[in-house]
Amino acid sequence: MTYFAEIHRQTAIKHKQGGNWQGIDPEFAARLRQQNRFQTGLDIARYTARIMREDMTAYDADPAAYTQSLGCWHGFIGQQKMISIKKHFGSTKGRYLYLSGWMIAALRSEFGPLPDQSMHEKTSVPALIEELYTFLRQADARELGGLFRDLDKAREAGDEAAAAKAQQAIDNHQTHVVPIIADIDAGFGNAEATYLLARKMIEAGACSIQIENQVSDEKQCGHQDGKVTVPHEDFLQKIRAIRYAFLELGIPEGVIVARTDSLGAGLTKQIAFTREPGDLGDQYNAFLDCEEVDAADIGTGEVLISREGRLLRPKRLPSNLYQFRPGTGEDRCVLDCITSLQNGADLLWIETEKPHIEQIAGMVDRIREVVPKAKLVYNNSPSFNWTLNFRQQVYDAWEAEGRDLTDYDRDMLMSQHYDDSALAIEADEKIRTFQRDAAKRAGIFHHLITLPTYHTAALSTDNLAKRYFGEEAMLGYVKQVQREEIRQGIACVKHQNIAGSDIGDDHKEAFAGEAALKAGGEHNTMNQFAA
Repeated sequence: MTYFAEIHRQTAIKHKQGGNWQGIDPEFAARLRQQNRFQTGLDIARYTARIMREDMTAYDADPAAYTQSLGCWHGFIGQQKMISIKKHFGSTKGRYLYLSGWMIAALRSEFGPLPDQSMHEKTSVPALIEELYTFLRQADARELGGLFRDLDKAREAGDEAAAAKAQQAIDNHQTHVVPIIADIDAGFGNAEATYLLARKMIEAGACSIQIENQVSDEKQCGHQDGKVTVPHEDFLQKIRAIRYAFLELGIPEGVIVARTDSLGAGLTKQIAFTREPGDLGDQYNAFLDCEEVDAADIGTGEVLISREGRLLRPKRLPSNLYQFRPGTGEDRCVLDCITSLQNGADLLWIETEKPHIEQIAGMVDRIREVVPKAKLVYNNSPSFNWTLNFRQQVYDAWEAEGRDLTDYDRDMLMSQHYDDSALAIEADEKIRTFQRDAAKRAGIFHHLITLPTYHTAALSTDNLAKRYFGEEAMLGYVKQVQREEIRQGIACVKHQNIAGSDIGDDHKEAFAGEAALKAGGEHNTMNQFAA
């Protein structure tokens, strides 16, 4: 509905009240409606799910149309990302937000900083989704408020062309509300627990939920050791639980991201149930590290399985976990992905130990033999040493080509000494094009960085502390922060405006008229940043 159509609608509502709403301005009511187009989290989930589905279709037609996101741990961080994206690129198209369970554990738990082991409060996940969308909706209200003020100024000046331009900008306003891919870890319990939490996440606005195939009570960060996976049927129960949550809430377009940690997981807690040779349970058990035993040599309390007439003893650790055969990680990943897509998942996430396009592509090629349109979400993780990994990849490629490498030490390639070398320059170019190349070659629809603002906050704070508490003192803040905010046009330099002061003034004026005590007068120091 256009701005003026909404004004007419609000005018009709007022007229129905006769003379009882004399102080109500239909145009201001229309502005409030424009500033708050999403009434519930389900409205948001429904809207953003359609965006993701359209983007997935566009990617199938052209892999250059991949999407991206950055991880968030606070609503303000997500808001500033979207404001920055609109400022620099004019559109949020193809840009999402990622909600990282790792960052909730490290930064949002009432227990204090925790490792990524699903020990944080599960309710903090939907709470952060709701917080992120609250801040994104406020960004809409702030931006539209500025457009309304432009319209008012044009009217006061009698400038019809400027007024028409402002009205067009209002009607064509693009919301800051974008899809959030939300991390539900391993489901925080059984399938029922997963279903209940998924409902809360969707009600908060999540259109996409990412779940991994680790066990809930032994869950580890995907880039640490000690990962334990569950049999496929256990994982598929949770995928079905999430799909039912989407269906129950009227969002069949909801997107499920099935993550496999099998590449780096050498353990399982359970031997899978199997009904007949070759079924899914039997395929899972076939990866176990077993030795053949004689019936006469069976010890007390041993667990045995039979296969093709042989009696096998799975390797069982003191932790009561079972070990997979070494070298089976990729095969397990491929089976995980195929079965997930065949049972309700929409996108895949393969957690790897390094960012290597051909490693990923090798698995995706095999998956696509069965599911031709298989697509990935990929973690461009800060847990990887990107500089070292890509310099070593270039080194290995040059070595295979027979090039002279006498100036390089492969084990020392992280050294600053190499920063301006030909090898480092080529490696940096491969990092720059990694997302584009991986989207084309390895089926990666969505690239994300899980923990970017965790690291940027630490780095910027370290630099500020060094300068402010050192010789530069106040100049350390002014030169490195405020002056750069002004010159780069960072909206947050007017922090009162970002926090909602101008929105509040608009409300005060509508509520109280001339009696309004507004904060944005001539003595407001934010006016110093008008230039």
